[in-house]
Parts: sequence; C-alpha cells; structure tokens
Amino acid sequence: MFANVAKRRTLVIGTSSFARMVASEVARDQRRHVLVGMVDDRRAGMGEESPRDSHPLIAGPLARLDAIVGALRPDVIVIAATDRRGRLPMRDLLQARLQGVQIEDGVRFYERLTGKIAIEALTPDHLISSQGFRKRGLDLAVGHALSLALSAAIVVVLAPLFALIALAIKLDSAGPVFFVHDRVGFGGKHLRLLKFRTMYPAVGTTSEWAADNGARITRVGKWLRQYHLDELPQLINILRGEMNLVGPRPHPVRNFELFMEKIPYYALRATVRPGLTGWAQVRQGYANGLDEETEKMRYDLYYIKHMSAWLDLRILCHTARLLWSDHGSLVTRDARRSTVDPQISTLNSQLSTSQPQF
Repeated sequence: MFANVAKRRTLVIGTSSFARMVASEVARDQRRHVLVGMVDDRRAGMGEESPRDSHPLIAGPLARLDAIVGALRPDVIVIAATDRRGRLPMRDLLQARLQGVQIEDGVRFYERLTGKIAIEALTPDHLISSQGFRKRGLDLAVGHALSLALSAAIVVVLAPLFALIALAIKLDSAGPVFFVHDRVGFGGKHLRLLKFRTMYPAVGTTSEWAADNGARITRVGKWLRQYHLDELPQLINILRGEMNLVGPRPHPVRNFELFMEKIPYYALRATVRPGLTGWAQVRQGYANGLDEETEKMRYDLYYIKHMSAWLDLRILCHTARLLWSDHGSLVTRDARRSTVDPQISTLNSQLSTSQPQF
C-alpha cells in the first residue's frame, strides 16, 4: 500500500527511439515509477484534433501539453524529445513547474534511473561540458596504486590455489595451463590477457562470442568458469601495470575495428585502464552480440564519467555478492529485473500509426 503511494507518476515527452528507451525503463522500474503516458512530439501531432487512438501510452500531441498534464497529473515530466529547437511549449512547462511538477532532462534522468548513459542521445557538447569525463591524473594514479597493492596481496594469498588449478587443468586435458589472448587496453595499446585455459585448443578460426564456444569447454573449465576462477591470472596483468581491478573489460583486438565503427563514443573506453571486473559486468554480464556490447558500452560510459574509489569499492562488493549468491554466475543481470509493462513491447510498431487522445 505505502509502496504505491511513493511511486512517481511520470510523463515522457517524445516518441523517438530514445524516448521509447526512457519510457521502457520507467515502466520497468515498478517500485519507484508509474508511466502515465507519452507526448507525441512529431510534427504531424502538432496539427488539429485527430481521432482518438486505442493505444493508452500516447496521451496526445505536444501542442496540448497543458491539457495532458491537467488530465494525467504527473509528478515528473521527462523531456526526451530529440528535436527541441523552438518546439517545446515553454509556457506549459513553466505552468506545470509552478504547480509542483518536476521537469527533468531525458539524458540525465535516464542516467540516474538506470546507472548507464544513453549514447544514442549523447552529444559532443555534453561530453565537453560534463565535469565527470575530466579525470585528474592524481585520481587515476591513486586508483591504480590501490589496484596494484590489492592484487599483490591476493596473489600471495591465493598462490596455493593457483597451483591446484594448474595441476587440475593439466590432468584434465592436453594443452597449456594459460590461455593468452590479444586485447585492447589503456590508450588503445594491445595487451596479452592471461586466463586459465577452460577450452580444448581450437582448430581453425573461432568466434569471439562466448555463446559460440560452449562445446569446447573442458570439465575443469566448466567449473572454473562457474566460479570465475579462470580470470585470476589477470592479477598478473594488473601487476604489469596493464589493468586495474575495476574498469571496462578489455575487448579482443579482432573486434576493435567493428566496435569503433558501430558503437558511438567507443574510443572513450581507452581513456581508462581496463579492469578485472567492472560496472557493465555486474549490471549486465557477458555480451553475445553487437547489441549487447552496445548496451554494455552504456554502462562503461557511466563508469568512466563517475569513476571514483567509492564506485570501485561498490563494484567490488557487488562482484563478491554476485559470486557468492549466484555461485559465480555473472550472466545477464537485466533478465532478473522486473518484467516490463506489456505496453512497451509493442510500442515501436504502434507509434508509427498512433493518433493523439487529447
């Protein structure tokens, strides 16, 4: 009962792909928000009165925002319109603000709500003016020094476990103990990422996606992956100065050109050292395609913008909790979140033909 009272009635202005992303996240966050509708900001929706539409999400056109606010009584209005040049009804927005309605920018609202950055709506101006993306050398140096100290201590404590894992790998299957993979690291430089080998040696060219290599996993490898013990040799990469304990995961060199071409602002990942674990890892998990890599990039950008010793500690604690509670399964986190309102799943197709209600 009290949870329902605390929910904030949220109205989204816009019908673009970004606005639909915002609406989807609002509907997903059933504990704190209620999506009361979307305002059609398309130019076709600015004309005279149109027939009523059966779809409940499209509350009406932008030209009738005052009537929409009066009917739906939102607590928050999120401006997710992509084209704002002289089109926003500022008088209606000001009137809503004076009535106690909170007015929020869509990009900032999405970032705070989800813990990721909407790269589709991000502009170079935002990156230039944002204080979060400007990191001081001292902060980076202190963070790296802490990673070095903690990694050295972990290596000393876990040295017997390293030896037992190496022995198990050699007894289970033929091949080297370590798997060495070329990755892209800090400043775009290549690094030789170390892992305990969990697969049988490949014959010919193989895919970089984890889901495509399940048949090659060894018996010991399956156990190592379940508890993420195969990642432990990356502590050596940290001691070499190539990585930190926390940061964006280093991507394979073979995928670098594809990601640079397809994922906006991808080059920003190289401005910080990659990590053994990271914000994208604990919030989403493994990626098995370009769409999932793009989603992880949203989390990586959030980390780069907000990185601090406190956020690193939070990520390390979250990683430990996931490994303990899920027996090491850092799979996709979003699959366990609240079910999205069924209205959202059909929104993309219905927006193309919808007409305003007001």
